[in-house]
Amino acid sequence: MEATVAKTSTDQKTWDGGNRPLNASYGKMMMWFFIVSDALTFSGFLAAYGFSRFKFIDSWPIADEVFTHIPFIHGNFPMYYVAFMTFILIFSSVTMVLAVDAGHHMKKNKVIVYLFLTIIGGAIFVGSQAWEWGTFIKGTYGAVETKGGKILQFLNTDGERQAITDFAISIPSERVTEQSNDGIWFQSESPRTSVSFEEVKKGFLADESLLIRTQYLNDNGERIILSRAESIAKLEKDGKLIVEGANLKHNEYGTPLFADFFFFITGFHGFHVFSGVIFNILVFFNVIIGTYERRGHYEMVEKVGLYWHFVDLVWVFVFTVFYLV
Repeated sequence: MEATVAKTSTDQKTWDGGNRPLNASYGKMMMWFFIVSDALTFSGFLAAYGFSRFKFIDSWPIADEVFTHIPFIHGNFPMYYVAFMTFILIFSSVTMVLAVDAGHHMKKNKVIVYLFLTIIGGAIFVGSQAWEWGTFIKGTYGAVETKGGKILQFLNTDGERQAITDFAISIPSERVTEQSNDGIWFQSESPRTSVSFEEVKKGFLADESLLIRTQYLNDNGERIILSRAESIAKLEKDGKLIVEGANLKHNEYGTPLFADFFFFITGFHGFHVFSGVIFNILVFFNVIIGTYERRGHYEMVEKVGLYWHFVDLVWVFVFTVFYLV
């Protein structure tokens, strides 16, 4: 029996397994595969954040009350610096577009200028994110954590936040000076705070203008503020320890889960931006020494540009979901 083979018409345009599907090189196809897989990873993280926030919606920290700092300037500026960081990263995406376009036209000097501006923008963003982390970890006002793990913040009668160090009354106590041969003591002691719970409690009871605000929201989406009598009863009955700043176990702004997501999601994205800056620097020096001129194309600039646009787009979603909503 003679085997028959189906033949396609020579006029039919089909991809026969060549190495340039959709007229894209192997390198660009692999970059797109990476971007799609990484996008799914970020989508999972943001979805988990959304479900957790929905579950604890009545106790979730309000971003406008957490991210209120600007470097070297004292005051309450909710979201201003985060908005600045976002603008810088989006602007760096514009300069990357210009660098890729200059590469298409084989304009080496313009590629150098625009790629350099992209690197500067990325470095500013990474440095700003590191500063934001440091500020978040250090904290601003401090709070009291209850026996049930809830957060109690302090206000005056005008509704303004009060730092625990401003009203705490010092209680003299002796602290034993340990020697170097007692190093096990330093491993077993929990980190010391600026003031003790007893000092905060004593200062609170002595100042009639202080009230307690819980981490829960009322029907208007505002934190519940207790009366003076309720505040005293709450502090004496449930107060346990002092919390300053945020870490993976304690968070002066509210539920620790908020801090967990903040460190993980923004840290993961920050790692991507930092990696992108490194990639751009390597490509930048290759442009200077003429590597891509000798190749006759600037496709490598386009590939790192795809990655850079991706991390910029991801930040838009992180900024929207984490800070704005």
